[in-house]
Amino acid sequence: RLGLERADTAEKAVTVIVDLLEKYGQGGNCMESQMAFTYHNSFLIADRKEAWVLETSGKYWAAEKVEGSVRNISNQLSITTKIDREHPELKEYAKSKGWWDGEKEFDFAATYSYVNTARMTTTRGRYCEGYKLLNKHKGSITSEIMMEILRDKESGINMEGGFMTTGSMVSVLPQQPSLPCIHYFTGTPDPAR
Repeated sequence: RLGLERADTAEKAVTVIVDLLEKYGQGGNCMESQMAFTYHNSFLIADRKEAWVLETSGKYWAAEKVEGSVRNISNQLSITTKIDREHPELKEYAKSKGWWDGEKEFDFAATYSYVNTARMTTTRGRYCEGYKLLNKHKGSITSEIMMEILRDKESGINMEGGFMTTGSMVSVLPQQPSLPCIHYFTGTPDPAR
C-alpha cells in the first residue's frame, strides 16, 4: 500500500518497499488467532509499462523485472537466477551462512529457501498450478479469465480449510494513458463468491 501511495512507477514502488524493509524489517503474525504464523513476503508490482516481482527473506531481497509472457507468485520464493535488483549484501550473506559457495550461478529461491527450483513449475502446488493456468491462457488472458483462475479451488489457488484465501484482486492496466485503469476486488473472504 505504501508503494502505491509513494511511487508513480512500479520500479519506484520496489524502491519504496525495500527502503522500508531496510529501515523497519518485517514480521508480525499473519493470523488473528493465538497461533504464531509468520512468513516473508512476495509482491507483484505493476504499472502501465512494466511489472516487477519482489521477494524477501528477512531484510534480504531480490527483484526481477517481468519481461514478456506471464508471471505468478504464491507462498514460496520464485525468483531464481534472473535477478535485476538485489540487496547489496544478498550474496555475501548467503556465502557467510554456507548456503552458496560463490562459484556456481546464484539462485535466490534455491539459496534462501528449501525449494527445489528445478521442480517449481512441475510439482503440484499453488505456484505450479497457477503457472499452468496462466500459461494455458497466455496471450488471451482477460479479467474474466483471471477471476476464474483466482476462484479455482481444485488447484489450491483459492484455499479453503485451516488457511483460507481472504481476498483477490484483478487489475486491468492499459498501456494507453487515455484509458482508465480498472481494479476488481473481492467483497467477501472467499473469491469464489
